[in-house]
Amino acid sequence: MHDYIKDRTIRIGEHVVETRKTVRMIAKEFGVSKSTVHKDLTERLPKINPDLAAKVKEILEYHKSIRHLRGGEATRRKYQMKSQRDPMMEQMKEDQFPGTIPHR
Repeated sequence: MHDYIKDRTIRIGEHVVETRKTVRMIAKEFGVSKSTVHKDLTERLPKINPDLAAKVKEILEYHKSIRHLRGGEATRRKYQMKSQRDPMMEQMKEDQFPGTIPHR
């Protein structure tokens, strides 16, 4: 394994423990894919630093246990935004296409 991969893996692992951020957030911050972050944390880190890997594993398991809640929250916000459309835009659509049913 290349040194830069080992260094990145340790930096990512330490960052997860310090911040408790999700794989998606970490990937964005480090400029790598979610798959890379996941592979670094679950396959490479245990070989490099088993103690750090154990702490990271605990955090990842917690994130996995609550992901169904986060997904539900995102869907709820999506539909809240749709229901709060700008009334002015709705009126403009009605003026342009009278008698049509607006898409919701």
